[in-house]
Amino acid sequence: MSNIIKNNEYLSNGVIINPPIASAGGKVKILYDGTLSKNGASQITAQVSFGQKFENTLEYDMTKTSTGFEVIIPVQNSDTMNVSFKDAFNNQ
Repeated sequence: MSNIIKNNEYLSNGVIINPPIASAGGKVKILYDGTLSKNGASQITAQVSFGQKFENTLEYDMTKTSTGFEVIIPVQNSDTMNVSFKDAFNNQ
């Protein structure tokens, strides 16, 4: 049940991760159409980490699409994936 609640929270903030549960060594597609996108950002970077803490963060430039931004990233390990977004002006 808690995964359903989290997925609904992500959706309401304009974030879709597909597949929602990925295996280490696989890839996931992150789609973003949240506040930054809706406020006209021309560039979005996904900041991603794996584990219980938001550390050892990797940054991925996202591609602008007709429905927001997207990027396909490698899954580093099977631990929790953390993601945040920033625009070219470091707004998050």
